[in-house]
Amino acid sequence: MSLPAVLLLNLGSPDSTSVPDVKRYLREFLGDERVIDKPGNAFLRWVLVNGIIIPFRAKNSAHAYSTVWTAEGSPLVVTSRHTQTKLQSRLDVPVELAMNYGSPSIPDILRQLATRSVDRLLLFPQYPHYAMSSWETVVAKIHREAAKLAPDLKIECVPPYYGDTDYIDALVASARPYLDQPHDHLLFSYHGIPVRHLTKADSSRAHCQIVADCCNTCSPAHATCYRAQVTRTTQLFAQKAGLDPKKWSISFQSRIAGEPWLTPYTDYELKRLPPEGKKRLLVITPAFVTDCLETLEEIRLRGAEDFKAVGGVSFEHIPCLNDQSGWIDFLERRVRRWQADGT
Repeated sequence: MSLPAVLLLNLGSPDSTSVPDVKRYLREFLGDERVIDKPGNAFLRWVLVNGIIIPFRAKNSAHAYSTVWTAEGSPLVVTSRHTQTKLQSRLDVPVELAMNYGSPSIPDILRQLATRSVDRLLLFPQYPHYAMSSWETVVAKIHREAAKLAPDLKIECVPPYYGDTDYIDALVASARPYLDQPHDHLLFSYHGIPVRHLTKADSSRAHCQIVADCCNTCSPAHATCYRAQVTRTTQLFAQKAGLDPKKWSISFQSRIAGEPWLTPYTDYELKRLPPEGKKRLLVITPAFVTDCLETLEEIRLRGAEDFKAVGGVSFEHIPCLNDQSGWIDFLERRVRRWQADGT
């Protein structure tokens, strides 16, 4: 008899806001060859991460985490556990949670599943969009670790759901109370990636950055194109919410210096909008389903300060889906569809 289970997968977080814990987390995160894939030489990448980035970044990152840390711990991990608990209450199969970096770790969860004789596993990455540095790397890690720890485990995966009607409906419903308030502009701020990752993900080598208006020109390349997928999410959201085309725009946050990343940059946009008369701003971050450092500290705190410093009057960050009922509904429907397909 088959014993199925569901595994929710998210990015991860340091165990605490101490500098040593943050260094340990950054070392694991930035050491991932799909996150920082240049230079390709493993030794040079190790030098870049451990000799240059972490020594200069760890203390500032630790401070940033301290501004959003809760009494229960990391906002990302705490909220993810709430999501796990709520989804588990609706399902009759085990629902587990693992982080790509930090705890609870993927190897630990796979070992637990193996001891319980689980033989069919649905991976549910908490990333709506494909990117080599997020969706692909966590799925690849699961398969790599399972080959060692649970070689007989049948693994299936929910593909990126950036255009799923239920996902868009949940996103719009969560934002509706904010959209109904007076505002001048809605900024869709997505996590950035290097431009190089776009072309690297285009297996055809004949579409991305080559075809005019490539993100809006239908192509099989869109299956692994982050920018095309976030563009589609935004367009579907705007249609569903009935947004005025002149009152919204897209930007990208969280870049690392050294090469071109997707533009326009969110921090630049926050300084550009007030002088143009857009002084009441809403910001939504649909690349993240769970509020975390990048949404809470980078956007809600620093972003608001930057915006108001150049004349902005009001700044509101629309929370991520987190553990809202609409998001749990979406997760439940996708799991039940998988269960039905497996019977």
